[in-house]
Amino acid sequence: MSAVNITNVSVLDNPASFVSAFQFEISYECLTPLKDDLEWKLIYVGSAEDETYDQLLESVLVGPVNVGNYRFVLQADPPDPSRIREEDIIGVTVLLLTCSYLGQEFVRVGYYVNNDYDDEQLREEPPPKVLIEKVQRNILSDKPRVTKFPINFHPENGGNEEPPPSDQHVEIEGNEEPPPSDRPVENDVKEELPASPDPKEHQEP
Repeated sequence: MSAVNITNVSVLDNPASFVSAFQFEISYECLTPLKDDLEWKLIYVGSAEDETYDQLLESVLVGPVNVGNYRFVLQADPPDPSRIREEDIIGVTVLLLTCSYLGQEFVRVGYYVNNDYDDEQLREEPPPKVLIEKVQRNILSDKPRVTKFPINFHPENGGNEEPPPSDQHVEIEGNEEPPPSDRPVENDVKEELPASPDPKEHQEP
């Protein structure tokens, strides 16, 4: 089994302006002590056809991690619209939240994000050039897809201690079938994730 399990992810301040910061409250549990840091990343998929438009919005290191339950708020700047093709700003894209240990990604949470004008007239008659300050983003937080990958959390012991996962989905904040992320993923593992309370960064007793 995994040494670290995400128990809940809550999307804060949603919907919001396209130019607003992202905020995710992440709850997770650590089952065995880890000597090195966990690396959390938030990635904005700028184009469904070309990965070169992906933007790494934030990367934070947390650790070393002892056994216990943790909760923190991950904040990230919005994507740079100048690095996104004009025709890809409005519409649906994907946001990826990942966690890695020793350079090995072991969990990925994918969300659909819908970007559209907050003004009905602009939606009906879009201007020739995107008015980014008028664009609102809406993260479909009730339809995430969580993918878990087997990694070796203790390479000093030798061997891969995790069995191959089964092909199932994980649901966070909702019971609808989660959508696939933009990138091809495999080996989903199912588990139920309870809601978490306060959006405060701390280790729970």
